[in-house]
Amino acid sequence: MHLPTIKAVFFDIDGTLISFNTHAVPQSTLDAIRELKKKGIKVIVSTGRSINNLDHIKHLGFDGYSTFNGGYCVVAESDTILHRATMDPTDVERLIAYSKETPVSFSLMSEQEVTIHHVTPEIDMMYEAVNLPTPPLTNFDTLDTGSILQVNVFIHPDKEAEFMANIMPNSIATRWIETFADVNPGGQSKKVGIEAFCRHFGLDVSETMAFGDGGNDIEMLKYAGVGVAMGNANPAVKENADYVTDHVDEDGIWNALVHYQVI
Repeated sequence: MHLPTIKAVFFDIDGTLISFNTHAVPQSTLDAIRELKKKGIKVIVSTGRSINNLDHIKHLGFDGYSTFNGGYCVVAESDTILHRATMDPTDVERLIAYSKETPVSFSLMSEQEVTIHHVTPEIDMMYEAVNLPTPPLTNFDTLDTGSILQVNVFIHPDKEAEFMANIMPNSIATRWIETFADVNPGGQSKKVGIEAFCRHFGLDVSETMAFGDGGNDIEMLKYAGVGVAMGNANPAVKENADYVTDHVDEDGIWNALVHYQVI
């Protein structure tokens, strides 16, 4: 087995860093992050979450945050923004117009806030499952459609392709949970976040490792020097990874880092 020289590790949050079962970071993962930092290896979050939904992990001392699926990348120490990509406003406007004729729930995410249109009991349960409060309702009178970095559309997977082609054709949809699709600017993915941090820290992509479990992690895992799928990842994610480790609750991150002798 080829043992790569790893200088940066990128971590998805939900289902990777944090267990869906315990809503906590496993002790072995805490230990792994500490060992990586001791070795001077950069540790970077790569998530579909908002930059404002990370308070529960910031104390772990990450070097950077790639949020909104690579759409907003910031260096932790200096708050330097490395990359920022907004949605095509016409896609957001078409979504709003569509919602006036067809019942659909969606959240709108910007640097300042996350808001939601049309909350159902199922949506409340979903936010509870990822340990987040249900966002406040969107005020369309004050909404700046040019500031939106990501949209979450609560639509069944079977209807996603037609919806995207007709309503948000300039955007791309990925999923890490069946309940909704993350919708980002066309061409956007967590791969972009790796590119931004490699430029900033002067790294080659071959010196990176990435961990993930959901559909929005696939491009990141394919691009990283070593892409690791969690044992709890869906089959498509595992098929696109270089290595499949154990479940998040079974020391998956620690075991993969030991397997590649990174720690």
